Amino acid sequence: MKNYITTPAPHVHSGDSVRRNMLLVILALLPAYAVSVYEFGWGALITAVISVAACVGAEWLISRFILKEEKQSIGDLSAVLTGLLLAFNLPSSIDWWIVVIGALVAIGVGKMTYGGIGQNLFNPALVGRVFLLISFPAQMTTWPLPQGFNTAYVDAQTGATPLYYLKHIAKTGDLSVLNQLPELKDALLGAMGGSLGEVCALALIIGGLFLICTRVITWHIPVSIIATVALFAWIGTPAGMDSCSYVGYELLTGGLMLGAFFMATDYVTSPMTAWGKIIFGIGIGLIVMVIRTWGAYPEGMSFAILIMNACVPLLNKLRPRRFGEKKKA
Repeated sequence: MKNYITTPAPHVHSGDSVRRNMLLVILALLPAYAVSVYEFGWGALITAVISVAACVGAEWLISRFILKEEKQSIGDLSAVLTGLLLAFNLPSSIDWWIVVIGALVAIGVGKMTYGGIGQNLFNPALVGRVFLLISFPAQMTTWPLPQGFNTAYVDAQTGATPLYYLKHIAKTGDLSVLNQLPELKDALLGAMGGSLGEVCALALIIGGLFLICTRVITWHIPVSIIATVALFAWIGTPAGMDSCSYVGYELLTGGLMLGAFFMATDYVTSPMTAWGKIIFGIGIGLIVMVIRTWGAYPEGMSFAILIMNACVPLLNKLRPRRFGEKKKA
């Protein structure tokens, strides 16, 4: 009798490897990172370096001294990617020690607690980000404004993000803050305040299309998220505001593009079937807009992805029956 060896996700075929796919995702993030460095200066560089170093260090220490693994997993670049994604979810002016705490939670709680890559239920970078948001709400919601590459790490000028003004309009109907919103072209190109991964939707879209073209990810999750958010925003446009503009702001500001292309599509924490991915994306889009419209936070991408991560085992049961398989009573 032939024995079959089973291993946890991600299941990579066609001569690919986990390291290669992680490297391609990192490369796809570099255009957006370059824009964030250009807009936020030294803070973007320092935050990302600390986050990546802390994530790699935490994974090595846990693997070496707690899990007692002989073969280290840091060579697959998954810890590097987690650190970069965590940095993309942080303000560039945040204190370095908070970044380290977030990295320890992302790797120690979000990933290694479950046994390492392929076994975690939730996206590790988002686990770290949400922990920091709950633990340090003031620091995590103090957003630097783009001031150029020479901006100092701790002296960045701060201000509200576009989503804050959109939420204010949706709740109160006060259109007097419309002049506080950036032009849509500035939102597309990155000339606005926010986290490292919120500043240039165009760069994130280019990186996401690169991942789709190289077949690292499929279109199902990003398209279903973006389409759901666009439809919800179109239907729920506040009175007195142009529907096209409102949809544009909802899509191009905040962490929507980062989440849709780079975080919701994580192999381990997303469904395996096409229909499962579409339902997964629709669920994320709906939760995002519910939080943005009626929730306590102006942004809801992190919470939406984590909530839908918990539904992945159920969504993976949505598979076509094998030929000849009898339907269960």
